[in-house]
Amino acid sequence: MGLPEAAPREKKHHRKIDCEGFLREDGLWDIDVHLIDTRSYDCGYDEMHRGGIIRAGEPVHDMWLRFTIDLDFLVHDVQAASDETPFPVCPTAANAMRELIGLRIGAGWMKQVRERVGSKQSCTHLMDLLGQLTATAYQTLHASIEEREAKRPSREKPPILDTCIALSSSGEVVRKRWPEFYQPETDGESNP
Repeated sequence: MGLPEAAPREKKHHRKIDCEGFLREDGLWDIDVHLIDTRSYDCGYDEMHRGGIIRAGEPVHDMWLRFTIDLDFLVHDVQAASDETPFPVCPTAANAMRELIGLRIGAGWMKQVRERVGSKQSCTHLMDLLGQLTATAYQTLHASIEEREAKRPSREKPPILDTCIALSSSGEVVRKRWPEFYQPETDGESNP
């Protein structure tokens, strides 16, 4: 169905984010995210960079982020690149992303990220990509995590439960998929 027809308009900006997840031969996982921003008009910037103008259709930003993680979401490696940016200093922010090696993606993740990579050494756009990266990581690893958990004699409640309407502990999906964690709704609760 999608969105309803829009009012007459002129496209000014296009942001494309491509996310991919890979299982490596060594058993680790690579999560790659690529961002490209383009505009439909010429943009004036710093004279020292790109001649002071970025032409319509040329990338304003062309950035890459790769996290190498394990099945427990521990970050083993981080690679970042800023191939196109508006200012000469911007690409140096990619190096700051390596400070995230050793962190674990999960509860408190963004707080830890901000503690390790401050705003004066980071890039807004690379930091924004972390949300896409973590969502892609979960989608990529989900089946393998479920397979590993199913083999354990007793398992803890999967962290994905109660994170959205479909995965409510009192919902039909949980009742069928994770019956051991299903909790029927109580008086005063309503479940779709």
